[in-house]
Amino acid sequence: MAPSPPSADIAAAYEEAMRELMALRRERAALDRKLRSDRRLRPWQVELLKLQRYLEDEGLRMIVLFEGRDAAGKGGAIRRVTRYMNEKHYRVVALGRPSEEQRSQWYFQRYVAQFPAGGEIVLFDRSWYNRAMVERVFGFCSRKEYQDFLQGVPGFEKDLVRQGTVLVKLYFSVTKQTQARRFERRLTDPLRQWKLSEIDMQAQSRWDDFTDRKYEMLLRTSTRSAPWVIIRSNDKQQARLNTMKVILNAVDYKERSTELDFTPDPQIVVPGQEEIAMMQAEFRRNGRFTG
Repeated sequence: MAPSPPSADIAAAYEEAMRELMALRRERAALDRKLRSDRRLRPWQVELLKLQRYLEDEGLRMIVLFEGRDAAGKGGAIRRVTRYMNEKHYRVVALGRPSEEQRSQWYFQRYVAQFPAGGEIVLFDRSWYNRAMVERVFGFCSRKEYQDFLQGVPGFEKDLVRQGTVLVKLYFSVTKQTQARRFERRLTDPLRQWKLSEIDMQAQSRWDDFTDRKYEMLLRTSTRSAPWVIIRSNDKQQARLNTMKVILNAVDYKERSTELDFTPDPQIVVPGQEEIAMMQAEFRRNGRFTG
């Protein structure tokens, strides 16, 4: 006698088990990729420790700005950069909305209060450039406040550098399609849903507005003393590695490895002036910016 076919309940349970198995395999593969990537970063994290010791020994101050669109990979890069650093000599600063009292103060005041002492690195997860991007796009500042900022920030940064602070300005750049995929993952992954804010939900529909503000920000504030560096971050792993190289190249610290190649990948790291030129050429071709 031929065996009877499995019941619908057994078939459904089998299909569910297979889906769970495939999901586990995908998670394992993702974990393996992450571990391989982290191992690749270790030599550069050792160099960051050397840099940190040098800043401490020399009493130097360093500020690194992490700017860019939502879901561009700023937070992940900061975590990799600081993973093995001496916690006594670095801080990550991510300021929330200003209070009413802070809104009545000089705009830079609450950022200056977070500046490093000698021997310290401060990494800003978004910085005073909020005014040039998010605040302007969403109307959180007036046009006059926006223009006053763009006019004043080059002198503010020039004075900061003149007085001995090492300033590195990083702008993380992703495509619209990559940002959409990352938002979708945040929306569906319970472990990432906390990252999705109301501002994030509007980022795709305001894409062109952010692009226009990006261009004006780079044009007005990428200066000889404080240039912007663009990090192409569609590939998070390459973005993190090259971010470390840019930071390490900002200081001529002691005991630098002679075995590592500190040259950034030109497909990942683009000087601000080159990005401006590329955006201008794109505007001439298409009548609009898209990147």
